[in-house]
Amino acid sequence: YTILSKVHSDRNVYPSAGVLFVHVLEREYFKGEFPPYPKPGEISNDPITFNTNLMGYPDRPGWLRYIQRTPYSDGVLYGSPTVENVGKPTIIEITAYNRRTFETARHNLIINIMSAEALPYQAEFFIRNMNVEEMLASEVLGDFLGAVKNVWQPERLNAINITSALDRGGRVPLPINDMKEGVYVMVGADVPFSSCLREVENPQNQLRCSQEMEPVITCDKKFRTQFHIDWCKISLVDNTKQVSTFQEVIRGEGILPDGGEYKPPSDTLKSRDYYSDFLITLAVPSAIALVLFLILAYIMCCRREGVEKRNMQTPDIQLVHHSAIQKSTKELRDMSKNREIAWPLSTLPVFHPVTGEIVPPLHTDSYDNTSMPLMQTQQNLPHQTQIPQQQSAGQY
Repeated sequence: YTILSKVHSDRNVYPSAGVLFVHVLEREYFKGEFPPYPKPGEISNDPITFNTNLMGYPDRPGWLRYIQRTPYSDGVLYGSPTVENVGKPTIIEITAYNRRTFETARHNLIINIMSAEALPYQAEFFIRNMNVEEMLASEVLGDFLGAVKNVWQPERLNAINITSALDRGGRVPLPINDMKEGVYVMVGADVPFSSCLREVENPQNQLRCSQEMEPVITCDKKFRTQFHIDWCKISLVDNTKQVSTFQEVIRGEGILPDGGEYKPPSDTLKSRDYYSDFLITLAVPSAIALVLFLILAYIMCCRREGVEKRNMQTPDIQLVHHSAIQKSTKELRDMSKNREIAWPLSTLPVFHPVTGEIVPPLHTDSYDNTSMPLMQTQQNLPHQTQIPQQQSAGQY
């Protein structure tokens, strides 16, 4: 059901349209084209990577994908050819890079796509415990197709396409418990879907899927031994019931009449004078703004009454009261500048620490205390009582 081939120089392959195509790029083949390992007798295990592109273009065709996990694993070209490319040879340039010696080797792969009858019934499965390169192996893919054939019982069964879950918007799995990224496998058959595959469409299973629960599928045990299928993500497509979406347009209300062929304007356009537009756009608003500015300046500057006129209209008794208040305020401010500031209570000792007697202030009222610190240290306190120190026994 799949076309598996090993890489050779200018190799011709003949895949069928709508059938999965797999081409393996083996590292062992390219090792012979690179210089030998420097130490004789040792096995060469150089890291080799591949670059694939359509001849004359920087990338591959849209239907063809490429994957290589590490430089020490084989590369794989895979995809499902389309009907549009039938009969047109597709030349893929394969360039191998030796990451130790930086040597390169180039080969051409000529893909001749053949026409094939499309299968009307297609089913897409999501396998959670597989990566795409594991599923592309012939043994694993053959086991999966065998399980599908036992469930479906078709006369013809083809693998149509394989897609990684990362290409469908899936997340990279955590590197714990050997988690896999998942892979979508689409298969096609020539008979309608079996009752087992239709069980996922039951209302009970649909409800369980909406609640993120496993649906009850009777044929799941035939896959469970090797493949863990997410039955909530299965897709069943019946191309025999696909109705054409093209509908003839019936003209009526809401549809504009046909205006005929579009006729662009002539290349010989007449020149236009924008001077009048400039005057209307800039000159007129500027003139209006200037007039308003002059009116506002006249009101603010030329119409002021002044302090003398205000005093003339003010009663004399009110002016006398105002002058007296200003004079009294000035005298109070002068007196407040000359008065002495008392010490804060927090800096004055209240009582003697030993006798308990009230201690008088440290300074008189006439003492200049502007240069004194707010808090005094113990050395500055004359009334501090010194506690006798304990003497050693040798002094008695």
